[in-house]
Amino acid sequence: MEKIFGRTNGLKPSEKKRLANLYNRRVGANRLLTTELARTLAALSGELGKPISLLFDRGGRVVRVAVGDAKELPVPESALVETRLSGYRVLHTHLGQGGLSRPDLSMLFLHRLDAMGALEVEQGHPGKLHLAQLSPPKADEEDWQIFPARPYYEYLEWDLAVAVAALEEELSRQARGLDLRDGSGERAVLVGVDQGEGVQAEVDLAELAELARTAGAVVAHQELVFRPSLDPRYAVGRGKVEELVSQAYHQNAGTLIFGIDLSAAQARELETITGLKILDRTQLILDIFAQHARTPEAKVQVELAQLKYLLPRLVGKGKELSRLGGGIGTRGPGETKLEVDRRRLKDRIAELTRKLREIAARRQETRRQRDKSGLPIVGVVGYTNAGKTTLMHALAKKGDEGENKLFATLRPLTRRGFLPGIGEVLFTDTVGFIRHMPGDLVEAFRSTLEELRDADVLLHVLDASQEGALERYEVVEDLLAELGVESRRVLVLSKADAADGYDLEFLKERLGGLPVAAVKGLGLHELKQWVAEALLAQGVRPAAWAYVSPEPRVAVAASTD
Repeated sequence: MEKIFGRTNGLKPSEKKRLANLYNRRVGANRLLTTELARTLAALSGELGKPISLLFDRGGRVVRVAVGDAKELPVPESALVETRLSGYRVLHTHLGQGGLSRPDLSMLFLHRLDAMGALEVEQGHPGKLHLAQLSPPKADEEDWQIFPARPYYEYLEWDLAVAVAALEEELSRQARGLDLRDGSGERAVLVGVDQGEGVQAEVDLAELAELARTAGAVVAHQELVFRPSLDPRYAVGRGKVEELVSQAYHQNAGTLIFGIDLSAAQARELETITGLKILDRTQLILDIFAQHARTPEAKVQVELAQLKYLLPRLVGKGKELSRLGGGIGTRGPGETKLEVDRRRLKDRIAELTRKLREIAARRQETRRQRDKSGLPIVGVVGYTNAGKTTLMHALAKKGDEGENKLFATLRPLTRRGFLPGIGEVLFTDTVGFIRHMPGDLVEAFRSTLEELRDADVLLHVLDASQEGALERYEVVEDLLAELGVESRRVLVLSKADAADGYDLEFLKERLGGLPVAAVKGLGLHELKQWVAEALLAQGVRPAAWAYVSPEPRVAVAASTD
C-alpha cells in the first residue's frame, strides 16, 4: 500500500485503502482535476471529516496523498532553476466555504508550484474551486495571482499546461533582461542580522556586500534584519525567510548569503524551505580564499580550513545513510556512503595537517636563514583591503602593486627595501584580517601569521577612508594579541587622499599615526623616517654605510610598549 501522509491517526484500514487508491488517479498534463476526481475527493473528505490533499507531477500523476491541509504534503526536493517552476501542483479539499489560506499561498510560492487549488466540500459534494498561480517576478505585483472562485466544473476545461508554459516563458524573458542589465555573475540576496550592534550591523552588511562582489556574485538585494536572538531553525524566522525568498524571486536571484555563521541544521532547513543556495559568511570567505590561493602552501591552508568547516555539516538523510554498528544483530554490509565520506575527509584533514607541519618547519628554517643575514624585519599587517600590498610596493619599489579586492594576497611576501639611517631592511606582508575571522582559517594560516612575531617593527596599515576604521583597528590588534605578537607598532593611516578630513583628524587624535597615500607617494618619506626611528628605538644597529639623519625626532607612533 502506498504511504499516506499527514494526520492518519484513527483511520480505519478500509479508509486508508481508499486513500491509497487515489495514487491510481491521473488527470492528464493539462488539467487540474476531473469531475470523477472532484466527486471522489469530496465524498471521501466528507466521510472522514478531514481535508485531503493531493500532489501531482507535471504528467498529472498523483505522487503524494495526505490527510490534512496542503502543508501536510512533503514536496520532493528538486533542483529549482530560476526560469522554471517545480513541476508539481497541489489540489486539496476545504470543508465548508473558504478560500486559499496564507499557508497555501506560502507553499505555492516557496516550492514554486505550477498551481494551488482548494476545492470546497459541502455535505460530501464538490462546490467552488479556488485557484492560484505564481505571478511573474515584477516588483509592483504580488507573488501570486488568485483566480476568481467558481464552481469546480467551470475549471474542468482550464488548460493548465498553457498557463504554465506562459508563466515559464515570462520568467525566462525577465531573467534574460536581468542578465543583459547586470552582466554575468551569480545573483544573490544578502541578509545582514542586527543582534543589537546598531551602526556596526550596517557596516558589517556593507562589508558582506564587498565580500560577495569579491567572490564574483552580483548583489541583487541586501536587507538588514533586526533579530535580538536567532531562530534555532530558520535563523531569521519563517516569515522573514518568506519575504527574502520573495525578493530573490523578483530579483531572479538563486542564492541567499547570510552575514552570520549558520549552524548545519539551520543551513539545511533554509535550503529545504527556500529551494535556494544558502551560504553563510564563513563559506563566503572560504570561497574567496580558495579563488585567491595560488601557491601550494596557500592551497593546503585553504583546503584544510574548508574541510574542517565541511566535516560537521556532512550529514545524510534517510535509511540508506544510517550506520550499522557492531554487535549481535547489528552487523551489516560495511560502511555506508556517509561514513565513507566522513572517513575520507578525516584522512584528508590528517594528511593536510601533516603537510602544514612540514611547511611550518621549512618556514622556520627560512626565518633562521633570514636572521643570519642580520637585516631588520618590518612586518606589514592590517585589515583586508587596507592597502598593505600597495604600500609595500611603494616602500620596496618592487613586487605586486595590489588590487582593490578583499584577501587579494594570501601568500606571505618578503621584499628588500632601504630606510634612511638604517640601510637595507626586509618588508614582509601577510594575509589581511577581518572581523569575526573564521577560526579554522586562523588555525590553518597560523604558521604564516607567526612570522609577525619575528618582526622588529610592525606597520599597522589602517584604511582611513573606510567607515568604522576604529573598529577595524581594534580587530587587527585583538588578533595580533591572540597570536602573541608584541612587536612595536607604527600606525599608517592609508588612503588619506580619499578620507574625509574630519575622520582623518579624529583618527590621528585618537590613535596617532601618519597619513599616507601610497599611490600618489604622499607621506612615504615621513613614514620611512618613522620606521627607521622605531627600529633604532628597538636597538637595531644601522649599517656602517647607511645615511643617518642629523636631527632624529620622536615618532608619534602607536605602540604596545
